[in-house]
Amino acid sequence: MISQGQESVRKEKGLTLTLALMVASAAVGGTVQYGYNLAIMNAPTVYIQNFINETFQERWAIQLEVYEITLIWTFIVSIFSLGGLTGALLAGPMSIHFGRKKTMLLNNIFLISSALLAVTSREARSFEMIIISRFLVGINAGVSMNVQPMYFGESAPKHLRGAVSLSSAVFTSFGLVVGQVVGLRELLGCESCWPYLLASNAVPGFIQLLTLPWFPESPRYLLIDRGDKNACLKALKQLRGCEVERAELDEMLQEKAEAEGLRARQPWELFTDRSIRWQLISVAVLSSAMQLCGNDSIYFYAFYIFQQAGLSAEHIQYVTIGTGTCEFTACILSNLLIERQGRKVLLMGGYALMTGWAVVFTVALSFQNLVHWMPFMSMGCVFTYILSFGMGPAGVTGVLPTEIFNQTTRPAAYMIAGSLMWLNLFIIGMIFPFLVSGLGQFCFLPFGTVCLITTLFIGFVLPETKGKTLSMISNEFNKLNFRQKETTENKRKQAHYQLGEVCHSTAL
Repeated sequence: MISQGQESVRKEKGLTLTLALMVASAAVGGTVQYGYNLAIMNAPTVYIQNFINETFQERWAIQLEVYEITLIWTFIVSIFSLGGLTGALLAGPMSIHFGRKKTMLLNNIFLISSALLAVTSREARSFEMIIISRFLVGINAGVSMNVQPMYFGESAPKHLRGAVSLSSAVFTSFGLVVGQVVGLRELLGCESCWPYLLASNAVPGFIQLLTLPWFPESPRYLLIDRGDKNACLKALKQLRGCEVERAELDEMLQEKAEAEGLRARQPWELFTDRSIRWQLISVAVLSSAMQLCGNDSIYFYAFYIFQQAGLSAEHIQYVTIGTGTCEFTACILSNLLIERQGRKVLLMGGYALMTGWAVVFTVALSFQNLVHWMPFMSMGCVFTYILSFGMGPAGVTGVLPTEIFNQTTRPAAYMIAGSLMWLNLFIIGMIFPFLVSGLGQFCFLPFGTVCLITTLFIGFVLPETKGKTLSMISNEFNKLNFRQKETTENKRKQAHYQLGEVCHSTAL
């Protein structure tokens, strides 16, 4: 006979193992792609630029100027963000129509098409195929970045919801590190292998296609969107590894009752709904700040910083792997802390630290040529800035839409959040070179300002969501959403009360 303690341990092991396998299967072909496809474009820069120039010479006998090659290369890099924006807009309708799991499986069509175009581009003598390839893989990343956190948040139990959702950020940073390693000259970062480097992102996609079908659809999607209670119970039993707890099912049924008769909302409908006004503002601010804080820009600036510190170009590629490893380590630590410290503490702490490091970074850059050890201070700022970002904003931002929106508004909220994230990434990628040339050593002060404003916003507006049900979180936001209405009603009640007293006194 199994004791109650042994049964509890068995259930917990089943829960953790099943969820871990599901998370790994979804993420390896999901958010891993975002980090991986950002990282692999650094190594073949010179080779692809030479390929573009050779193509123009072969076709039209034109020798391109350096700025023209740079312009085409910038477009190849930036088209990834526009693809991500397109994917973010597709993610909502796809996740509603096909479901969370099937959307992630269908999303691999964009990935495999992209890999085929990339691997054949050199033989076809067409740099346009690289552009289309980057756009398609951007769509893949855009869909994954929205649907995967939704799938995780809806499948995890309440006490593990934050940690499971945050694993999306862990896998994003893991993809970044893997991309940096695979892009080394000793592996696929050499001139003869760059088409295979660009097409190597198909490998995680094939792994997902082979493994994800064995796991269930999101239980909340099955119950609330499809109305299939039996399928929901079956999915919950498979994910939990034991019988379904009554409290968890009751919470889902309550959300289903609240959404009864309601259809999935469109993004533009959220802007006119007063009941979710501050939820939408919070997601918009935090999604924008995630890119406007300058973390991705610091990756681009890292090469210059390391060069100024006296590192050779040969060694810089190995030190750069350290930046990705920093974010990966910080995301793992954040994953362990999120259910203990809460979302608000990690977000505020991350942005507050980034504000401080932006100031220190500016001072270090200002005295770079005057004090011999300042370049090493700049190197330290690169790592601490990335660590601070990974500790909070990198992962917690993606968790919030799952926790503060209900089933009918969640896909549209993710569409808005994802669109803002990709749009701001594109803008920062385009204007950052001009910020560097125009502001010089003060180029990180705008990013520090964004971090400071975001810290204050989180402190005054965002409630803690750890361990709370959706109705509890909604009640917290309603204090802001209906604050003016409540004030007016209180004044009206007070006026009515005083009027009653006057009438009563006159009667006496």
